[in-house]
Amino acid sequence: MKRSWNIPERQTSIGVFDSGIGGLTVVRALMRRLPHENITYFGDTARVPYGSKSAEVVREYAFEDTRFLLDRGVKAIVVACNTVSAIAIDSLRSHFDLPIIGMIQPGAEAAAKETRSGRVGVIGTLATIASDSYTRALKTMDRRMAVYSQACPLFVPLAEEGWSDHPVSQMVADEYLHDFHQRDIDTLILGCTHYPILRSVIQRSVGSQVRLIDSGEAAAVEVERELRDLDLLNPLFDQPNYEFFVSDVPQKFKQLGEIFLGKPDLRVTRVHIG
Repeated sequence: MKRSWNIPERQTSIGVFDSGIGGLTVVRALMRRLPHENITYFGDTARVPYGSKSAEVVREYAFEDTRFLLDRGVKAIVVACNTVSAIAIDSLRSHFDLPIIGMIQPGAEAAAKETRSGRVGVIGTLATIASDSYTRALKTMDRRMAVYSQACPLFVPLAEEGWSDHPVSQMVADEYLHDFHQRDIDTLILGCTHYPILRSVIQRSVGSQVRLIDSGEAAAVEVERELRDLDLLNPLFDQPNYEFFVSDVPQKFKQLGEIFLGKPDLRVTRVHIG
């Protein structure tokens, strides 16, 4: 049975958090799929990357990020960080009473639907790959699935630098991804929301025949479904309100965000967290 939500609650924002700018790939997907929804974003740019941190620290940061968004009055939270999704999402869901959507399950489901050979690659941060979350999710859907994983820790700083199609980024991608050619994969999950920023160099490295799965795009589909099921979609069709908060370097975030989202004059505010 659906809960009865009032109009002001439906009009409140979708909250999104990530360790830095990578979550903007999810914001862009949400803007396209849910063009009338308000969005409040927090990028923890002072503490990026999360992928090299211990599980204990990742959980601590995840709770702080979630509480910040809850203080802004959001109606749902999108964990636009595969590391947090892999390590802390169950803890968040058990502690907070609102919809919390992660990256792992939607990304794995999209890959399972896309692959024809059953040979899937996964790239992510050290923490995401060590958690084996994508492999477990894919094997749950089909235990015959062959899953090959590779940590790509340098991709996050390259994305944060804005080097989306840079010779250095290409060189790093070629080094990280060359083993996938021997694995004969037909699908590759971009298991970090920073990685779609480097989509061009990644595609060149693995070849045009490999389908790239953006976990952020898959998560946006899940957000729409969950909000509809809970009767939480914004009933109004006004111009949406977008707010962006970061824990450091707001000017750099603003410059990259305006380019990436194609929206001039982003409102970016630096806040203290933790």
